[in-house]
Amino acid sequence: MEFLGELILILLTTTLLGQLFSRLNMPAVIGQLLSGIVLGPAILNWVKPNDIVSLFSEFGVILLMFLAGLESDLDLLKKYFKLSFTVASVGVILPVIFAGLASYAFGMKPLEALFIGIVFAATSVSISVVVLQEANQLHTRAGTAILGAAVVDDILAVIVLSLFTTFSHEGGKSGLTDNFFLNLLIEVVYFGAVWVIYKFIAPYFMKTAEKLDVNYSVVIASLVLALAMAWAADFVGLSAVVGAFFGGLAIRQTPQYKEVNSSVSAIGYSIFIPVFFADIGLSMTFASFVKDIWFIIVMTVLALLSKFWAGKYSSELFGFSKGEGNIVGAGMVSRGEVALIVAQIGINHHLFPEDIYSSLILVIIVTTVISPFILNYYIKKQNTVTE
Repeated sequence: MEFLGELILILLTTTLLGQLFSRLNMPAVIGQLLSGIVLGPAILNWVKPNDIVSLFSEFGVILLMFLAGLESDLDLLKKYFKLSFTVASVGVILPVIFAGLASYAFGMKPLEALFIGIVFAATSVSISVVVLQEANQLHTRAGTAILGAAVVDDILAVIVLSLFTTFSHEGGKSGLTDNFFLNLLIEVVYFGAVWVIYKFIAPYFMKTAEKLDVNYSVVIASLVLALAMAWAADFVGLSAVVGAFFGGLAIRQTPQYKEVNSSVSAIGYSIFIPVFFADIGLSMTFASFVKDIWFIIVMTVLALLSKFWAGKYSSELFGFSKGEGNIVGAGMVSRGEVALIVAQIGINHHLFPEDIYSSLILVIIVTTVISPFILNYYIKKQNTVTE
């Protein structure tokens, strides 16, 4: 039962550091991220990454994105789809170019450099969602653009990864099969199924659940639907968080969504979501910091700038103010679990040198930890301008 002691440490530390950063008028999520760094191998080494923590963490990010879907306005997402697609497309292209060229300059082979660029192409919006929620910015134009772009970004990143592994002859499956076009067809079928669930199945499913004489039957039904969509997304080669987000959107248009939101928030934010944030920090070590210091610095700067510029200037092309553009750019910076998964695929199939794996993970985690600071700064700056 060693995990119980680790869970107590994680929950206490995330709560205390979260409160500390709230008192400093900063997002509590920053303290939760730092708690993993403090407790983990990087500093105290009291909690080590393990399968149970990872399981709680995976469930936490699924619940987080399900809640984001529950709180999203589908009409706004439709309205800003072109913007979201543009932000996501440029946000995939720039990191591939910037990080790829930099990796090549550090002596890597062209295919290895290209794959490292792909690692930094994906955005993890889960951190940004919490910052936007705390600042009441999730329903704004910028917040909607970030959510929409993150979903499109994930799809594009999977397509780019599939293309690379299919045509590079380096091996590795990013989805069901090695055939890129079959993968693409399966993903199209998945989104067709999502539309059917949204339009027909979710309302009927929730209405039926409401009639059951079982405690929290509506909440259970919503979680079954969300988890099924997350599992299906993962099965076809997409990120599970995309499926969870669409599950939240499907429940959002039912009369029961407020009850679901209240109950799932209690479940998620009391245990699983804090573990998810702490788990990101637990992966951090400074073992390769001195040896690869210049690689880490250069890749971190390029990882930050490529996503930030993509979000900022793409949104400004669609009429967003400079302040809103800064928020969109900052909201796209975080890499998180998506980049970690892509990096894991790469190391398993020898797509880049093993000796830079730790440094690559460190860059991913640093960009993830820095992102809420940047986003919070630009939100406050925009609020000051509009007051």
